[in-house]
Amino acid sequence: MGSKPIVRPKALKQGSRIGLVAPAGALLDQDDVRRATEVCRALGFEPQVSPNAGQKHGYLAGTDEERLADLNGAIRDSAVDALWCLRGGYGVTRILHAVDYEALAQTPKILIGYSDITALLNAVTRITGIVTFHGPIARANLTDFSREHLERAVRHPAPAGRLGRVGCPDEVLGTGQGRIVTLQSGTAEGPLAGGNLTLLQALVGTRYFPDLHGAILFIEDVGEDLYRVDRVLAHLRSVGALDRLAGVAVGQFTEMKKATPDGALGFDEILETYFGPLGVPVAYGFPIGHVDDQWTLPLGVRARLDANAGELDLLEAAVS
Repeated sequence: MGSKPIVRPKALKQGSRIGLVAPAGALLDQDDVRRATEVCRALGFEPQVSPNAGQKHGYLAGTDEERLADLNGAIRDSAVDALWCLRGGYGVTRILHAVDYEALAQTPKILIGYSDITALLNAVTRITGIVTFHGPIARANLTDFSREHLERAVRHPAPAGRLGRVGCPDEVLGTGQGRIVTLQSGTAEGPLAGGNLTLLQALVGTRYFPDLHGAILFIEDVGEDLYRVDRVLAHLRSVGALDRLAGVAVGQFTEMKKATPDGALGFDEILETYFGPLGVPVAYGFPIGHVDDQWTLPLGVRARLDANAGELDLLEAAVS
């Protein structure tokens, strides 16, 4: 199944109404909704909190029915201009089958989130062709860096161009502060695809898995042991998902445990094992993932990766 033609949702402007939804994990404290509404207003937007956003059902933000009601309600609400997920956690894959993709295709809206929301972003882009946004969750305290990149992506109907960057920390691959690490040299162009690595694996074999043919794949994760990352990449290689990539931009793999009682490998060794033989540009250390300073990356938009310079340029507008 091929990908849909790219569909750009309308750019946000002063006073745009933002539907705050929690389609995955339960909110962690009572201040999450308050903080999210304050962030929306600070950006010049009008927040609309979904009715069940504060619900809790075990580790979920309400039952599947409650979370779907909020998500589909915001999709169908003509007054809502964008959907901004309050948090990740776990739960989106339980409801992907019942999302109203048809209604969203008829009235494309901006969708923002990351981590577990990776599953929803990729499902929407794959099924409808609508550009979705891998970026901060709504309850986060936006740094100046994250705010700048979010606004560049969702407010301006023009190519964002070269993204500002922060480098990988000292402990990663033994590099210096502020550097992006080139693993395989070269440049490549292609549509952006990816997100949280664990969630991408969860989509393998479904209609929601992204079309990676000629794509620049970006990946990130949190709290995963290195051997688990190894296993996920082995799975993606086994199903042929890595065969036709144009390039790879590796983000942050935070809180990673690299050693087991049986020994250790370096993260660079794992990346080289799976991406080295592909013969495509690969660089590591981009501000993608579970970090305070993070990019907002639009899925489906063409980008240029320069692995030698450690740079990523967005070549198309993400919004209309």
